[in-house]
Amino acid sequence: MTLDELGTRICIMGPSNSGKSTLAQAIGRARSLEVVHLDQLRHLPHTDWVPRPPDEFAARHDKAITGDSWVIEGNYSWLLPQRLERATGFILLDVPTTTSLYRYVRRCWFEGDRRGALEGGRDSVKWDMIRHIAFDTRANRMHYRDMIDGMSLPNMQITTTGALAAFYRANGLRR
Repeated sequence: MTLDELGTRICIMGPSNSGKSTLAQAIGRARSLEVVHLDQLRHLPHTDWVPRPPDEFAARHDKAITGDSWVIEGNYSWLLPQRLERATGFILLDVPTTTSLYRYVRRCWFEGDRRGALEGGRDSVKWDMIRHIAFDTRANRMHYRDMIDGMSLPNMQITTTGALAAFYRANGLRR
């Protein structure tokens, strides 16, 4: 499936540190789509991932999806129904857990500025996040795979870093 087949309102989901933010930025740049990072809507800027109240986050989310063209990345599946109602395409990034763990540590220790980061925030390695990536996402992965199998939207699943690189090349995307 090509990027053109996914339309102008694209959802990207997948495990933490699977490359969602980077892909969203690349698609947004290439197709002149507004890029929405759900983590930035969910958490307060200038904090260490302090969440906004759920109703405030839901209102920000719902406002973001009213536009005519966007690429939105993040999970927050409790708000997924309204997102999918507006979406024209869906990408599931399902890279291996080891890749997500490596990216998490790399971004915390070596990357000062990353796509989708909280304004004024600085990522640090947290055991809760390592546990989440290593263990909790297993159930989410199965849920996402089942969800995409029954989806009527144009969709694609990318399961390796090689396949992700090939998608970037095939669609003229830059990181």
